[in-house]
Amino acid sequence: MKLNLTGRPARRGRAAIVVALAATMTLAGCAGSSAGNDSKGSGSGSGSGNSSDQVSQADIDKALHTPTKLTFWTWVPDIENEVALFEKAYPDIDVTVENVGQGLDHYQKVRTALKSGEGAPDVVQLEYQYIPSFVLTDSLLNLKPYGADDIAGDYVDWVWHQVSTDDGVWAIPQDTGPMGNLYRDDIMQAAGVTEAPKTYDDYAADAQKVKDATGSYISNFPGNDPAQVVGLLWQAGVKPFGYDGDKTVTINVNSDVAKQVMSFWQGLIDKDLVSTDADFNDEYYQGLSNDKYAGWLTAAWAPIFLQGTVENTAGKWRAAPLPQWSADQNVSGNWGGSSDAVLATSKNPIAAYELAKWINNDVSSTSMFASKQFLFPAAKNVLDDASFTDAPVDFFGGQKVNELFSQIGSTVDTDFQWLPFTEFAYSSFNETVGKAISEKGDLSAALDDWQDQLVGYAKQQGFTVA
Repeated sequence: MKLNLTGRPARRGRAAIVVALAATMTLAGCAGSSAGNDSKGSGSGSGSGNSSDQVSQADIDKALHTPTKLTFWTWVPDIENEVALFEKAYPDIDVTVENVGQGLDHYQKVRTALKSGEGAPDVVQLEYQYIPSFVLTDSLLNLKPYGADDIAGDYVDWVWHQVSTDDGVWAIPQDTGPMGNLYRDDIMQAAGVTEAPKTYDDYAADAQKVKDATGSYISNFPGNDPAQVVGLLWQAGVKPFGYDGDKTVTINVNSDVAKQVMSFWQGLIDKDLVSTDADFNDEYYQGLSNDKYAGWLTAAWAPIFLQGTVENTAGKWRAAPLPQWSADQNVSGNWGGSSDAVLATSKNPIAAYELAKWINNDVSSTSMFASKQFLFPAAKNVLDDASFTDAPVDFFGGQKVNELFSQIGSTVDTDFQWLPFTEFAYSSFNETVGKAISEKGDLSAALDDWQDQLVGYAKQQGFTVA
């Protein structure tokens, strides 16, 4: 199957817009929350973060050698170890690490702290899709004056585009989720499939073979995981979202190409060749363990996830790139990953930026993220390191999985954008497209419903829809 790939990217840029984003969005307050002595630079107690004053090396040296307390909100397990490396390098900086929750709970608590003017951290972990919503409300420190542009080349290009606009750099990348195909070699072999499908036509044909020969589904296509579906649209070149950073959004979730992608999955669902189970629950884990699913179109973090979830299948898995929509393509999408940003309310912006930068740029820390927390790296100092890429993985039959996903990471489209109300977009997906997937309904009509809901919400919030 070859898609008719069309579409145009929205403009990039940023300016403030004051709107009332009910329920999921609240405007940031202006009061700072952390005690310390670093007051130089944008965002120093101003709640803005838009200063263009360049921070000097003397300012940085002074801030890093002044007793300062920072607070860091993150959900990464054992990140205290990376923070300890930073504190060892800069013993005058004392960092308190707090996990206030994951997912929407985390973001709601950040927004609540900003709105109240009390208790907001200096540094906060943000998934890429939520950065625009915090930029919108002037909640993030612009890191350009602190020298962030100087490290742009240290990260994969598409990832840097996720944290930067023409007007600013808003976070430092930490990890990513370029997508590939993880599959059970034993089940595929039993169905007479001797290699991973190169195209989606091959994938559909293999799905039939697998179901006929083994009763397994070639994969699961859940209705409760918009991030996975968006990643697959990303791979197909769909530009479902766009934001000019000011008052204009682009919403095109029901484009011709998006409908072609969903028509493909509609065909597999209708023929009962893929399951539509909700993912990341006990039933789903049992399905992975008991051979219900012969594969998973997923992200670079999934190999480690599988090793900790379905140990009984060790040695039976293999990894490959995603199937392509035409044989001459070599492209992927992304599912997951996050960054560390400095809130504009921080009273210690220099020290806070240096923390966010250091833990995601110094090789001692980035290597630890990859080897201890098993985050798939955004930093080239790990992606280009043979000790990372050349490591064989027994769970995958000795395959060099890190090398494969490092290569895949370079094939992700750099121009993909997000709306400044991703929380609502994902919730709306679950009510429309997700519901249609789960109930095996009309996916094309569901895309139209999703489009209508997003356009209506955007206009209600004061945006112009291009």
